[in-house]
Amino acid sequence: MTRIERDGAGFVVSAALLAEAFKMTEEDVRLAMREGTITSRCEAGDGADAGRWRLTFRGAGRVCRFTVDASGAILSKSTFPAGAKPRNPL
Repeated sequence: MTRIERDGAGFVVSAALLAEAFKMTEEDVRLAMREGTITSRCEAGDGADAGRWRLTFRGAGRVCRFTVDASGAILSKSTFPAGAKPRNPL
């Protein structure tokens, strides 16, 4: 897998990674993020998951979830229809 960039306390996910997950162009992803039709959430793991983060993106009836380590390395990725139970919870 690839990496996600670390930006201080947060992360930067490329439009290319999201475009693939949402089956959109990179420009459409950027526009959807600006308009708020794709939203994101970042959750830090604790206990056994300390040092890992779950980055979740929702939009266009789909969810894309990345689990990353402190350096931004992608440990897992899943995409599923919105409302479906995720396969790989943190």
